[in-house]
Amino acid sequence: MLKAVADRIIVKLDAATQSSLIIADSSVDVRNCGVVQSVGDKVRTIKKGNHIVFHLFDELPLPEDGLVVIREKSVLGIYTDETN
Repeated sequence: MLKAVADRIIVKLDAATQSSLIIADSSVDVRNCGVVQSVGDKVRTIKKGNHIVFHLFDELPLPEDGLVVIREKSVLGIYTDETN
């Protein structure tokens, strides 16, 4: 398992909560939602297992399929079960 460091977060892209965007009629599928797999020691607001949405194009793909790394400041929100 890859461990995040500093203010980084490792995210597994999640098809269940994904929001997709097709860019200029290309076959590129951009996903910005996922489940947190690992958090660095300087991350304060995000926990492992959180379902998050992050800023598009701030992610760095990792060699493992479906994993990306982002910084904590790129997180836009956390999905919750609350309806309010």
